[in-house]
Amino acid sequence: MGKGRALSDGVIKKILLSYTYVAIWIFLSFTVIVYNKYILDKKLYNWPYPITLTMIHMAFCSSLAIILIKLFKIVDPVSMSRDTYLRSVVPIGALYSLSLWLSNSAYIYLSVSFIQMLKALMPVAVYSIGVLLKKEAFKSRTMTNMLSISFGVAIAAYGEAKFDVWGVVLQLGAVAFEATRLVLIQILLTSCWENYPISMR
Repeated sequence: MGKGRALSDGVIKKILLSYTYVAIWIFLSFTVIVYNKYILDKKLYNWPYPITLTMIHMAFCSSLAIILIKLFKIVDPVSMSRDTYLRSVVPIGALYSLSLWLSNSAYIYLSVSFIQMLKALMPVAVYSIGVLLKKEAFKSRTMTNMLSISFGVAIAAYGEAKFDVWGVVLQLGAVAFEATRLVLIQILLTSCWENYPISMR
């Protein structure tokens, strides 16, 4: 009885911790989105340099990763051949940079709420690119769900007061690059897992 209770308490703590992490992630993500809009919007801070903002973002992420891995050793470094790095990691990094650049550029032309509506197309893009790269099996039922999501986004776009074609193109480009990046990450992790020794799994 006591052992079961202790197990139950441990599960509850893990659930609460998971929800806490999710809440922190949502808060930080929202803060970054609003702050980017504040910096790039012509009517607010008026600093319309999305490429520079993306470079600052990437430099900070890289510096933080180096500190966590090299200095604090929170994550064990992974050995990787140069060929694997150039074929797998570099394209993923390039797609991430392009996604951030286009997404940041869209803040100049579109409202934050409308950009979030366009980001709802991410599952559609990920599934479609997964099918194209043969990582997902095509299912008509799943595609029907995806098309219903697209229809909902189209309705939101039609009713947008501050609709800007160029801003929509930028944001859809960002969604396409991000979806491709996610599929490539899945391919990379799947290949790494398949090559990992069975005794070490």
